[in-house]
Amino acid sequence: MTKQEKVDFVMKTLDNIYPTIPIPLDHKDPYTLLIAVLLSAQSTDVRVNQITPKLFSKADNPYDMVKLTVEEIRDIIKPVGLSPMKSKGIYGLSKILIEQHNGQVPQTYEELEALPAVGHKTAAVVLSQAFGIPAFPVDTHIHRLMYRWNLSNGKNVVQTEKDAKRLFPEESWNKLHLQIIWYGREYCQARGWDLENDIITKTIGRKSVLDTYYKTKKS
Repeated sequence: MTKQEKVDFVMKTLDNIYPTIPIPLDHKDPYTLLIAVLLSAQSTDVRVNQITPKLFSKADNPYDMVKLTVEEIRDIIKPVGLSPMKSKGIYGLSKILIEQHNGQVPQTYEELEALPAVGHKTAAVVLSQAFGIPAFPVDTHIHRLMYRWNLSNGKNVVQTEKDAKRLFPEESWNKLHLQIIWYGREYCQARGWDLENDIITKTIGRKSVLDTYYKTKKS
């Protein structure tokens, strides 16, 4: 297969499996999505979705959030991990949104990444999922799959994002990055992976990845 044929195969297969795709993090607006994505760092979407209802019942907008102390926020979000950093980030970004953005979540990478605890991936998720602005957030699933599918060299997430944006049409990015995440969770996990159920990797996978898989299975 040529690279373009691989790209077409990936998109067609994912559209067949996931004609519609849910956003993994529960939210009701750009602000609650921003907070949920921030909380998801080194945690799971399931755990975040268990914690955010409690947090948002007290504060689902920046004006109410700054009425809480950092310690109060931290006590609520402890189960998701990294609570000292995340609680300071939530309080700090809420204050900045009020002071500099009239309480609204901005819609540019530059402004989002200037907020405390908001990195490039978080900004990309918010732009894509809250505002429909074309972006290709790369998480561990996408980074792993792009390498296994021989569509990126796997050096780092920055390069993986560049490769994804170069290979896939811009109008597909917002849906496709979610499709790849769900596919990675269901069919192409980091561990306990069953290649027989992973039609994409089985069809277009990097030779070294396939060789390692079959070698491990035999041992």
